[in-house]
Amino acid sequence: MKILKYFFFILLIVLIGAAIYFATKDGSFNVSATKTIDAPAAVIYDNVKDFKNWSAWGPWMDENADMEIDYAEKTEGEGASYSWKSEEMGDGAMKTTKVIPNKEIEQEIVFNTPLGDSDSDVFWLFEDTETPGQTQVTWGMKGEHSFMEKVFMSFQEEDFEITLKQMFEAGLQNLAVAVKEEMEQFSINVDGITNYSGTYYLYNTTAAKQSEIGDKMGPMFEQIVSFMETNNLRMAGKPFTIINQIDEGNATVIFSAAIPVRERIITPEGSPVVAGYLDNSTSVKTTLRGNYDNLPKAYEKAQEYLEENDLQPNPNANMFEVYVTDPDEVPNPAQWVTEIYMPIVVAQDPNR
Repeated sequence: MKILKYFFFILLIVLIGAAIYFATKDGSFNVSATKTIDAPAAVIYDNVKDFKNWSAWGPWMDENADMEIDYAEKTEGEGASYSWKSEEMGDGAMKTTKVIPNKEIEQEIVFNTPLGDSDSDVFWLFEDTETPGQTQVTWGMKGEHSFMEKVFMSFQEEDFEITLKQMFEAGLQNLAVAVKEEMEQFSINVDGITNYSGTYYLYNTTAAKQSEIGDKMGPMFEQIVSFMETNNLRMAGKPFTIINQIDEGNATVIFSAAIPVRERIITPEGSPVVAGYLDNSTSVKTTLRGNYDNLPKAYEKAQEYLEENDLQPNPNANMFEVYVTDPDEVPNPAQWVTEIYMPIVVAQDPNR
């Protein structure tokens, strides 16, 4: 009996010591991962803010095939939420508590465990880098382990913080792939023959390698806009580019960047910005929805339409592109809309 008393006495000391150890052990954690993604902050933010998109890149999806997700009526923005059930991962829920568009997202996550409910704070940061169109994305979680969780974690082979960081890293990598695929989406539609009304416009002209057109176009439009602001002139339509001459052998193009105006403008002598008039034309119109990189494919489809319908390009009129959307206002290239007009020869009615 005396031995048994000593045994329980020692066991009590061990239990008290263990309780003191785990109670005083720091249970706070703050784990995050950061990745630079080749996409504008607005595009990434728009993907992350909606919980319905998470199934495409969430790192837990592949590892928990039995997960059942229940989306709330609101799935994006402040107050959005969803919950899940899983034999492998356990049950839980997440709610968005704060958003700063294109900058930050704060969320609260709750895990329902045999040890009780465990809640933590999830955070996202979207920061511009020195490279245009590139964003540094941080995804993390912070909180405090309960007493029982600290005991449980101490007997696990895998380190909690290392495992959590690896999960965030995998998720950010998946997110980068998903956003890239999203931005690469495009569609081309040959709308057919249409009449384009003539317009006065201001323009400047340059020659460039076909691969350099995009780089040169921005500064050219900026120069026209500056001229218009100085002279208190207003745009009368969407900006467009006139294709004056194409040298297929040297892969060069002479083109004009143009902005429509309401009336004829007389520009000062020697001005790099000059005025012109785009005549009325009957053209084959083709619409590209997507990145400008896909314009060559759009021209190919338009050319195929001309050949299939035995239509002849008008030798006295130049092709032109109208930019319906402004990339500064629409950050996702998949949503850019460009209209291509290829003027054609109109057959004369023999009865007229």
